[in-house]
Amino acid sequence: MKRSIGIALALLLGAVVVAAVVLGNGGGGPATVRGVIGSEKKPFFDDPRVRAAFERHGLRVEVDTAGSRQIATEVRLDDYAFAFPSSLPAAEKIKKDRKVSATFSPFYSPMAVATFQPIADVLARAGLVRDSGHGYQVLDIAAYMKLVAEGTRWDRLPGNTAYPARKRVLLTTTDIRTSNSAAMYLAMAGYVANGDDVVTTPAQIPRVARAVAPIFLDQGYSQSSTEAPFADYLVMGSGKTPMVMVYEAQYLSHVFAGDGSIRPEMRLLYPAPTVLSKHTLVPFTPQAAEIGRLLTEDPELRGLAARHGFRTADPGAFADLVARHRAPVARDLVDVVEPPTYEHLEGLVSAIERLYASGAVPKTEGGP
Repeated sequence: MKRSIGIALALLLGAVVVAAVVLGNGGGGPATVRGVIGSEKKPFFDDPRVRAAFERHGLRVEVDTAGSRQIATEVRLDDYAFAFPSSLPAAEKIKKDRKVSATFSPFYSPMAVATFQPIADVLARAGLVRDSGHGYQVLDIAAYMKLVAEGTRWDRLPGNTAYPARKRVLLTTTDIRTSNSAAMYLAMAGYVANGDDVVTTPAQIPRVARAVAPIFLDQGYSQSSTEAPFADYLVMGSGKTPMVMVYEAQYLSHVFAGDGSIRPEMRLLYPAPTVLSKHTLVPFTPQAAEIGRLLTEDPELRGLAARHGFRTADPGAFADLVARHRAPVARDLVDVVEPPTYEHLEGLVSAIERLYASGAVPKTEGGP
């Protein structure tokens, strides 16, 4: 009896979703559903194969882009059927503010560092990069932060004839005040600065913010979109961007596409520790919930997400692409930490934002 009731409810729910899709567009053609997303997912939503897959389910998905922090705090969400930031903390804030009952996390991407083999070799000699023993290289965040605290320049690194630039050894990131990729970088650096522990109390925030602020403030101008510094890396090379914080998916999407933009000397490093960016869709309408369900459950859309470099609940498609392209990626990451809650991460960002506004560049207290 209970099983029969459960089946009946499931069928009724499916009928309600289908009816909402059909009625939402007057019964003619695909229903148009608008969302706001992190910029790194736009190539996925612009893919004609993805568009066609949604249209076969009666949906036409249109998206605008914004930084994940902006989506959570500044974007007028009443104009959209769903929000799709690149981090779980931002999505949880939106879920709470909008009183949404359920969210969808259809794919995720580890944070990584896009660089070049000569740069990786220089960093290895300086003790910052090591081989994982599993086919990929690791960047030691604690050792890197110590170099930043000391103000080390590239031309002062031992044996550096490959990249004797006079500028500081710094990862290029997006603007911490707007972008999720920079916030994820802040989460891993903050973990190291907090004695290898997640920031969990307001009392920890001022000290950790002072310790990590130079890795952002010392960069000078930072771009607001994750796609922008990665495009500089692809086009301008190490002279402009010797190493840039990216989503693994950004790099792998080009590897899997075989479009020639990832050249033989380019390399992907995995920070230790790293953070997983969990792309989380927050639906405001039944049609948007159907988009979240399809992204999570539909085999075709999951396969297309893998082609765009994302890791999904079905690891097979991703693993097949990695094997086919012989991509030097981490199959199973172990040194992964959780980001702080939205409130504590926002507290760290706000503290650094105040330092931006004052023009201050704080000195670290003896490094991490």
